Amino acid sequence: MNEPYVPVLFMLGLGFVFAAGSVGTSLVVGPKRYNRAKLEAYECGIQPSPQASGGGRVPIKYYLTAMLFIIFDVESIFLYPFAVAFNQLGLFALIEMVLFVLTVFVAYAYVWRRGGLDWA
Repeated sequence: MNEPYVPVLFMLGLGFVFAAGSVGTSLVVGPKRYNRAKLEAYECGIQPSPQASGGGRVPIKYYLTAMLFIIFDVESIFLYPFAVAFNQLGLFALIEMVLFVLTVFVAYAYVWRRGGLDWA
C-alpha cells in the first residue's frame, strides 16, 4: 500500500542527508576567522546604520516585488506536471489548465495595471 511513496521518502531522506552533510562539512572544514566587519549586517556596500536611508521605513515595494515573484514562480511550477502527462490527461485536463493559465494571467494583468511591477 505504501510502495508508491518509497521513492519520494528516499529522495526526501537523501536531500536531508545532503543538506545536513553540507552544513556539517562547512562547519568542520571551513575557516573560522571572525572579525568585527564579518559580524556586522551587510547592506549592499553601504555602512550599516540604525535608521533606514531616507530617515524612515524601508519601502514595502521591495517585499511586494519579492512576494509577487514567488507567487507567479510557484504558479508556473504547476504547469510542469501537466506538460509531462499531457498525452494521458485528455480534454478535461486541457480545459482545467486553460482556466488555470487564464486565472494567472488575470492576476498578472491586475498587478501590472496597479503598477506593482514598476521598478522605479
